[in-house]
Amino acid sequence: MAGVYSVIREIHFSYGHRLPGYPGKCRYLHGHNGKVEIEFRSDKLDDRGMVLDFDEVRRRVQGWIESELNHRCLLSRDDTLAPLLKAQGEPVVELDFPPTAENIARMIFEYARGAGLPVASVRLWESPASSVVYSG
Repeated sequence: MAGVYSVIREIHFSYGHRLPGYPGKCRYLHGHNGKVEIEFRSDKLDDRGMVLDFDEVRRRVQGWIESELNHRCLLSRDDTLAPLLKAQGEPVVELDFPPTAENIARMIFEYARGAGLPVASVRLWESPASSVVYSG
C-alpha cells in the first residue's frame, strides 16, 4: 500500500455575516476572526520533492481569501441588508447560499479545486472552540 502525503496551510482572515431567519444570536450582523486550515494531498511528490509549495498556496489561495473575503461582509444574495450596506460603500460579498461556516469552507475548497490544486479538505475555525470541515 502506497503512502499519502499531506500539506496543510493555515490562513487567517476576518469577516462579517448574519443568518436571517436563524432562531439564535447569529441572525444579527456580527464578525469572526476566522482561521482556515487547508489540506492538500498526493500519493506522489513532484520533481522538487513536494506535494505543493507553501508559497504557491500563499499566493493562490491565501491571496484570493485576502482579496475576496477578508474584511468583507458575507451575505446571502437575498439578504435585505446587502443593498443597504453596499449603498453605504461597505464591502459586501453576495452569496448564492447562506453564509454559514459550512458553506464558506465549501466555497474555499471549491476555489482551490477550481485552481487545479490537490485540495483534500478545508477546516474553517469560526471561533477558537468551533470549526467545520468540508472534504470533496
